Amino acid sequence: MKKYLILLLIPAFLKVNGQGTSVSIIPQPVQVRQTSGTFVLGNKTEVTYNDAKAQAIAGMLVQKLNIPTGFSLKATPGESGAIRFILNRKEDPRLGTEGYTLSVTEKDAVISANQPAGLFYGMQSLLQLLPNEIESKVKSSASWTIPGVEILDYPRFKWRGLMLDVSRHFFTKDEVKTYIDEMARFKLNTLHWHLTDDEGWRIEIKSLPRLTQVGAWRVKRYGRFGEVDAPKPGEKATDGGFYTQDDVREILRYAADRQVTIMPEIDVPGHSMAAIASYPELSCSKDTSVKVNPGSNFSKWFDNGKFEMLVDNTLNPSDEHVYEFLDKVFTELAGLFPNPYIHVGGDECYKGFWEKDKGCQDLMKKMNFSNSEQLQAYFENRLEKILKAKGKKLIGWDEILEGGLSPEATVMSWRGIAGGIKAAQLKHDVVMTPTTYGYLDYTQGDPTVDPPIYASLRARKCYSFEPVPDGVEAKYILGGQGNLWTEQVPTLRYVMYMTYPRSWALAEDFWSQKESKSWPGFATRMENQFRRNDLAEVNYSRAVYDAIVEVSRQQDGKYRVAMDSEIPGLDIFYSIDGTMPDNFSLKYAEPFTLPDGPVTMRIVTYRNSKPIGHLITLTPELIKRRARQ
Repeated sequence: MKKYLILLLIPAFLKVNGQGTSVSIIPQPVQVRQTSGTFVLGNKTEVTYNDAKAQAIAGMLVQKLNIPTGFSLKATPGESGAIRFILNRKEDPRLGTEGYTLSVTEKDAVISANQPAGLFYGMQSLLQLLPNEIESKVKSSASWTIPGVEILDYPRFKWRGLMLDVSRHFFTKDEVKTYIDEMARFKLNTLHWHLTDDEGWRIEIKSLPRLTQVGAWRVKRYGRFGEVDAPKPGEKATDGGFYTQDDVREILRYAADRQVTIMPEIDVPGHSMAAIASYPELSCSKDTSVKVNPGSNFSKWFDNGKFEMLVDNTLNPSDEHVYEFLDKVFTELAGLFPNPYIHVGGDECYKGFWEKDKGCQDLMKKMNFSNSEQLQAYFENRLEKILKAKGKKLIGWDEILEGGLSPEATVMSWRGIAGGIKAAQLKHDVVMTPTTYGYLDYTQGDPTVDPPIYASLRARKCYSFEPVPDGVEAKYILGGQGNLWTEQVPTLRYVMYMTYPRSWALAEDFWSQKESKSWPGFATRMENQFRRNDLAEVNYSRAVYDAIVEVSRQQDGKYRVAMDSEIPGLDIFYSIDGTMPDNFSLKYAEPFTLPDGPVTMRIVTYRNSKPIGHLITLTPELIKRRARQ
């Protein structure tokens, strides 16, 4: 019956969005019914809350409203206001802990929920119903109306996450808060905070001061990661930063007010160069010349997916001092972070130094291990015991499955979905975050437009993500996550560019009902959000407007070209005669064969006779290269 009601409501909801009216919410609610009438917000509108637990959320709303409206609204206790936050005295079983109902009529706008989280998410939906100018940073003359609606809403998954890597590039306390603000607007509730890696240790550990005295700083370099020079002898490390424990507490409070929980990650036993630069005795090589990496190349990768580390960046699993070190780190982390999970990394652990180390080989013989993957499993099991003693749960990247794992450990599946399937079959809880759908550091559009990255992931592909694979018990899938690695992302402005709009698509994957998802409907709402982001001065990518150009080589040696667009209804124009294309050039209708000769293609998209996408230029060499991919 529930599925039938959802499906019944989809056409009306999509039609509303398709006509460009103000009912445009991301992620799409479970049920939306537009009603007659409009609520008008005025300077005398009363905002009330019926429970002290709702006071902060009501206060957030009026703070958000007062800037663009110029009003002086206040939140007061009570149940008679025109805008009301109601914590249910009797629990509504449909809503759980994060669901809400939102009713808007000519007289009032009422948000009801069982818990404050639901009120917060109802507030976010209410704000999206207001005119786009609600995102303005200055007073606007907009007509402050809200369409009449009846909304019932609750999330599909409890884990709706984004990972922010602050090791490769450090982002300030206020920048992290801004990132939290943006994710919370779209009902994402978990920030995976990647705090340590080869390029920096970003959190104060009072019992191990060198981690931030040394590990938080590296020599300054400009250029692409993997291509810059290694540190030179005597060169000062001036680039970096870290969060004091007071900073962390402040960020945690800020996140909690926005219903976001923060999960810290300490990436071990690999990816530990910053820790080893601080305490060289933690590695097998005990190399005192190891420095925090500034983005220089320190590994060699092979076609079969194997790799070799040129610098020892791995902790020694046979040394008891390593576990004493980790016990100190996790003791302080456990005391700071209320999240039940601590992420221990576990990915891309190079074992070559272990295989040459006498202590590691002696331990393998003692434990009757036949391979080094079992040695990593030994390490992970030791970590899990440390965390359990502190009341925390272990979660790691899917490599932790190799060699055996405690059933209580949780797996984050990143190398596709296979690791998640295997983990769920072994009855592990799983967070799905595969590269194929969730890696936000990948290029969003044509590789000739954005700075080149080794892989591509479009917003439409993100939107097609289904976190529960066929044949897997849904109860083991906690939810999903998008990951933003920041090797090529040095500023917050670019963080936002890489995160949006793809994380809006992921937010809908994780919150909305599977049956109600529709890319055309989402695309309309996404474009509306672009206008809001412009007013809010929050960056985003417009790659969805660019043409998708695929080239294949035929048996006769000629090149076949097929083109498409992510946004429905765009016109694609192109030239092959050396001219700049416009809407009077050749219009793409179906795949075609390029003529012989050194042809350069130029492609651009239009809508309603106006250019909308980036110009894509494919030289003869690029055409050949694309056909080989």
